[in-house]
Amino acid sequence: MNLKPEKKLGFGLMRLPVLEDKSIDLEAVCPMVDALLEAGFTYFDTAYPYHGGASESAVRKVLVERHPRESYTLATKLPGWLLSETVSAQQLFDEQLEKTGAGYFDHYLLHSVNRGNIEKYDSFDCWNWGLGLKAAGKIRWFGFSFHDTPEMLDELLSKHEVDFVQLQINYLDWENEAVQSRGCYEVATKHGVPVVVMEPVKGGTLATMPEAAAEILKSHAPDASLASWAIRYAASLPNVMTVLSGMSNQEQIEDNVATMKDFVPLNEAEYAVLQQATDKLVELKMIPCTACRYCVDDCPMSIQIPDIIRCLNHTKVYGRSGDMKKKYAQLAEAGSPASACIGCGQCEGVCPQHLEVPKIMEEAAALYEEQK
Repeated sequence: MNLKPEKKLGFGLMRLPVLEDKSIDLEAVCPMVDALLEAGFTYFDTAYPYHGGASESAVRKVLVERHPRESYTLATKLPGWLLSETVSAQQLFDEQLEKTGAGYFDHYLLHSVNRGNIEKYDSFDCWNWGLGLKAAGKIRWFGFSFHDTPEMLDELLSKHEVDFVQLQINYLDWENEAVQSRGCYEVATKHGVPVVVMEPVKGGTLATMPEAAAEILKSHAPDASLASWAIRYAASLPNVMTVLSGMSNQEQIEDNVATMKDFVPLNEAEYAVLQQATDKLVELKMIPCTACRYCVDDCPMSIQIPDIIRCLNHTKVYGRSGDMKKKYAQLAEAGSPASACIGCGQCEGVCPQHLEVPKIMEEAAALYEEQK
């Protein structure tokens, strides 16, 4: 089986449809999986913490038990933050194999490598351990997902042997100083390491953007979805082997399949149009949250951080804070108000976008809560 799939679109199993009790809607996911496979798309990406730990088990039900093992490639990731003297990488890997029932993983990654956790991956010798899995036939390809600077990526790729790297790349983050998509992509390319793209639509931001930016794209291609621009942008990069899309419904599946089944790279005129849309989005100064929800899982105050940020972004775009106060009140009731933030920093430590979340929560509290 080749490292690079024939078609560049992959299914990120991070934002699956859910039922009222927040469990994954397996009946809705099955036809989504089937439609992708029927269209020739074979790459499926999950991880230990997705959907509160339920994504890997869902993979077993919707994919592994329903399709021949050789008909798809499966990627998952080692949650390095769980490693300890009593929890080894091998124990976690064996648990993942059991949950998915896959027998082996095609692509296996060290999850979300950055300066905050690199010491743990190093101290438990995860790099050599991963190569050992490959030598033993437990995985086919070894890599890591990455959220840090190009300089750190250069250091890692100079030091460690990997088959691929997973990077956050989209047209809004290409020149973003916090994410540095361009710099990281260029480092991977310099090292000859293929790239898997995550967050091509930036957590949905580039699929449901403000009208001022959306109109720029719509005026150029009225029939093209906003998401299709973002997917094509990432897929047009020569060193990209797969573009992951965290699809949540059948409509998104159909749109992405239509975009990528007979993929056409962007041309110069389209790049120019995207730059205009990017400039407009930058002007709005929206908070660059991708709603990955890593910050929510261990928040001691149960604050619904990404949802509150969505309220703030709506206000930044439309300038009417009153419209969001009712929504904010519902979020506060379901979890806790932004003012409940104790500034523990847990959220900042896991945020791939490096957001100063406590400061953002202060902004939300000042805007939406009654001041005493």
